[in-house]
Amino acid sequence: MARLGFLGAVLVTAVLAAACSQPLQVETLQLGRSLNADNSVAEPTTTFKPNETVYVSALNADRGEGTIRVKWYYGTQLLSDREKKVSFKGAGATEFNLQSAANFPPGDYSVEVEVNGAPVGKRNFSISK
Repeated sequence: MARLGFLGAVLVTAVLAAACSQPLQVETLQLGRSLNADNSVAEPTTTFKPNETVYVSALNADRGEGTIRVKWYYGTQLLSDREKKVSFKGAGATEFNLQSAANFPPGDYSVEVEVNGAPVGKRNFSISK
């Protein structure tokens, strides 16, 4: 009987652990020039000035954990490749940003977002004077 109780406790622990560690699912990508306190984008846009910071937010509607990776491009040239390991107990937002100390050259840019190695989406934007 004690063995049955132990196996029951192990099973409950395993179920709870699995429920807390489901894969993260990003449902929305936002692009803009500023953030809200919750890391979602406050001012959505796809056109930026050379001295502005560009933000992308990956929004998830439910709990989950995983690694979010973003790649920033100027045309086909890779400018930055960053990742963050995240864990959420509910809805959330993960932000990444791109800044230039010497101003961005005008042109076409993009950001690609992956979760756990799988593509989630791509956003195109431009820098103009």
